[in-house]
Amino acid sequence: MTIQDFLVLNKIIIFFEMKYFIFATTKNKFMSLRKYLTSRVFFLQVLAAAAIIAILGYLFMHWLTFTTDHGHEIAVPNLARLTEEQVEEKLDELDLDYVLLDSVDYRSEYPKFSVVEQDPLPGTKVKVGRKIYIKINSSGFSSVKIPDLIEKTYREAVPTLKALGLEPGTITYIPNLGKDMVLEMRYKGRNLKVGDRVLKASKIDLVLGDGKASYVDDSQADSTAVPVETPSDEQ
Repeated sequence: MTIQDFLVLNKIIIFFEMKYFIFATTKNKFMSLRKYLTSRVFFLQVLAAAAIIAILGYLFMHWLTFTTDHGHEIAVPNLARLTEEQVEEKLDELDLDYVLLDSVDYRSEYPKFSVVEQDPLPGTKVKVGRKIYIKINSSGFSSVKIPDLIEKTYREAVPTLKALGLEPGTITYIPNLGKDMVLEMRYKGRNLKVGDRVLKASKIDLVLGDGKASYVDDSQADSTAVPVETPSDEQ
C-alpha cells in the first residue's frame, strides 16, 4: 500500500467518524427533547404560562370595560322646545355634551331660540360623553322678495311661492282670456309689485283670469265685474 492509498483510506475513516458523531449528537438531542417534553417540569411551565395569559386577558378586558364604560348607556332625552341654556343644564346632569349646528327658518309652532331638531333622536342609547347635535329656531320670520308671477299660470305660481316660503292665499277670478293666468298679486288687500318684501309664511292672494272673453272696455269692467273668490285649496 502506497502512502497515497493510506491517505485516502484515512480520509474515508475520518468522514464516517464525523457522520457517526453527528448522528449520535442529533439522536442524543432528540432523546433529550423528547424527555423534556414528557417531563413534569415542562407541564408545570405550560400551566404557569397558561395562567399568566389568562390573568393578563382578564386584566385587559377589565381595563377595556373601565375605559369605554362598556355596558353603561344613557337614553338621549327629548330636547325639543328647550333653550340652549336648558339643553346644557339637562345634558350636564347626564354626562352628555351638545353641539349647536345652526338655526333654522322660523317655525311658529316652536318658541323662539328653542330646539327644533336633534341628533340622535330622543330615546336613543348612547355612551357617556356623547355629543348631541341640535338646531334651534330663529327669532322670527325673515322677509323675502315677491317674485314675478304676472302672466304665469296658477300651477307655475304655486311652486314658486312655496319655494320662497310663501303660501297661496285667496284666489279671485276676473274676466280674461288667459284662464288661470296670474293678473295681480295681493297681500292683506293691497296690490303687490315685483320686488316688494313680505315675511315668510305669508299668504299671497292671486287674481286669475277666468278664460272668458270680455268685450266690455276696462272702465266698464272695473265698475261692473264682480270678482268671485274661491279658497286656494279648491284649485
